[in-house]
Amino acid sequence: MSHLFIDQLQPGTQINEVFMVTQPVLRNTTRGDLYIAMFLSDRTGKANGRMWQATEAIYNAIPTEGFVQIRGKVELYQGSMQIVMNDLVVVDADQIDLGDYIPRTEKNVEQMFTEVKQMLSKIKDPGVKSLVDAFIADTDLMQKFCTAPAAMQMHHNYLGGLLEHTHSMLNVAAAILGNYPKLQADIVLAGVFLHDMSKTTELSYTTGFSYTDSGQLVGHLVQGVVLLEQKAKEAASPVPREIMDALEHIILAHHGQYDFGSPKLPATAEAFMVSRIDDLDAKMAQVVSAIENEPGESDWTAWKNQLGTRLYRKRVIE
Repeated sequence: MSHLFIDQLQPGTQINEVFMVTQPVLRNTTRGDLYIAMFLSDRTGKANGRMWQATEAIYNAIPTEGFVQIRGKVELYQGSMQIVMNDLVVVDADQIDLGDYIPRTEKNVEQMFTEVKQMLSKIKDPGVKSLVDAFIADTDLMQKFCTAPAAMQMHHNYLGGLLEHTHSMLNVAAAILGNYPKLQADIVLAGVFLHDMSKTTELSYTTGFSYTDSGQLVGHLVQGVVLLEQKAKEAASPVPREIMDALEHIILAHHGQYDFGSPKLPATAEAFMVSRIDDLDAKMAQVVSAIENEPGESDWTAWKNQLGTRLYRKRVIE
């Protein structure tokens, strides 16, 4: 059965659906009775949820962030829609389609991953190829790579965003490397593939997006270097230290500025290219999203702090 989404609900709608629950709070009515307030959401929106005549036992069973199946009814309260619940049951995240509850890429994940592997198959150097193959052979890691967002908020902040971002960057790299024959193309391609690989562990994306403890304490740049060292030990053939240093430098320098969290600034031609392609793809994703998703009919978006400008939305060529 298909999910009934938040944006499809109308006052009076009877509900027997699974929603993501966040921030449940146990409160008292003016008469002293207990009730539970919470937010219920899916990928299309969020609604207030209320359970009247609640108990502490019911409240204690609700996760602070998770999934619940509810039976109830949609009501209009002070101009806003709310869902009044008769009962609820906690649902394990493994039993639901996460894409119904968290935004996900609109592109074909399987096709993008196939194309990523095809682009990486052009790597000729045996050391670089052996290292990249060790990553691709890790099916659990590749599943996370195809699922993780690329960021919390800045760009590609949806399921599959990391894969989409990496796929786009590889396409850009392949298109322009011919203009710079002096660059080590194998290092660029591998660097693009690996630069954000540890977003898979920096971010949590099972019930909404957040940072893991390790992500907060260490971060994906350092985690990426650690992961690279681990995979080098699993590679089918030895990876020379010079190649490891070149790729680790790309990971540590790809944010491009100290202010953006890079412990090193780009100091090789390959690191400069990866850093600039990364910034270009991230910026274009932000620009396109802002232009397409800004509410209203104005030709201009609101001010975008991350971009330092308002954006002109009017198309001059159809």
